[in-house]
Amino acid sequence: MRVAVIGLGYVGTTTAACLAADGHEVVGVDVNPLKVAMIGRGESPIVEDGIAERLSGAVDGGRLRATGSAADAVAGTEISLICVGTPSRADGSLDLEHLLAATETVGKALAGSDRYHVVAVRSTMLPGSLVEQVIPVLERSSGRRAGAGFGVAVNPEFLREGDAVEDFTNPPFTLIGQYDERSGATVAGLYGRIESPLVRTEVKVAEAVKYASNIFHALKISFANEMGVLLQSLGVDPFPVLDIFKMDTSLNISPAYLRPGFAFGGSCLPKDLRAALHAAELNDLDLPVLGAILPGNEAHLARGVEMIVAAGRKKVGILGFSFKAGTDDLRESPLVALVETLAEQGFDLRIYDKDVSLARLVGANKEYIETAIPNIASLLSDDLGQVVDHAEVLVIGNATPEFAAIADRAGPDTMVIDLVRIRDDVEGFGPGYRGISW
Repeated sequence: MRVAVIGLGYVGTTTAACLAADGHEVVGVDVNPLKVAMIGRGESPIVEDGIAERLSGAVDGGRLRATGSAADAVAGTEISLICVGTPSRADGSLDLEHLLAATETVGKALAGSDRYHVVAVRSTMLPGSLVEQVIPVLERSSGRRAGAGFGVAVNPEFLREGDAVEDFTNPPFTLIGQYDERSGATVAGLYGRIESPLVRTEVKVAEAVKYASNIFHALKISFANEMGVLLQSLGVDPFPVLDIFKMDTSLNISPAYLRPGFAFGGSCLPKDLRAALHAAELNDLDLPVLGAILPGNEAHLARGVEMIVAAGRKKVGILGFSFKAGTDDLRESPLVALVETLAEQGFDLRIYDKDVSLARLVGANKEYIETAIPNIASLLSDDLGQVVDHAEVLVIGNATPEFAAIADRAGPDTMVIDLVRIRDDVEGFGPGYRGISW
């Protein structure tokens, strides 16, 4: 394919060199004449392992050139990849000035032409930016309509400095947020030689994946750093600890837990966090990331309570009581805290959980629930239908499979508040359905 790469910084140069190495005809565009001249000589304007060889080979082979004229580049290509920077402003907001300026330049280059051309943004931008800011600039400057007059997409990059070539050629996935089918198919044509999964999705989803990825990377680094400080204070070398920790790909480094839902609880997570933070306090350590976990969890629990209160109805049915399905462990269950709060506020509650029976509870589990909610016996029911019939608001509190069909049993006026996303086709619950964060 014939490709224009707008912006020859780190992302743009890597993208241009790798696409050209894969056989595409690439024209790089930059306002800096020094970068244009360097690429013209087959020299890389960035230091990155593997780029110099790919770039010089592509220039020598006639597959890569550079220019200062976006109009020249756009006129002779099928797709433009915008790779300019989107830095932070002083207040932390995202500065799209350079991106929108580049977008306008591309749009003007499209004006007066009836040739189909796709504009794909690789720069990082918040969800909604393409539709709300980029497309209006393109339409205004080109005089054409998105989807009909030109294609548009987002194609986020996931390139680590120092490993950019490897990340480009062997990514875990290549991501395209497509405005329409034709736009997505055109961008997909760039990546035919890459064997990793190609994901085509909604524009806002693709924009958001980049943020989820980078924020999680930042969180992992801060987690590892604070664990290192904590373990050092306890006389433990953190490196073997985290090396062993990373061997668990079922829970620790895995998709496990990375799914929005209700607050965490149980006999382990809250207790172990508190113990670690207490040890940190004894050693005068400031661990803001680890210290924010429990308050963040409590804030999420409060959101659940606020949703129920906001419904403005007093009869509430709670489906699920233990901290997760398939257990009767009530210790520090967020649902116990939720019931306790609602009871204090005078709600008329009924609770159903097939795994929880007061007659079977023993030891600390029994003592905990009887202390937290002294009248718990009057709230629990072993009849799901009775709880459903009672409720004006049904709260799905854990992922017990039978709750997935609750829409078929609830009345048309019953509000369903789902704290776990009990099933993916939530539209089946009807207009009274609410998810805690979706």
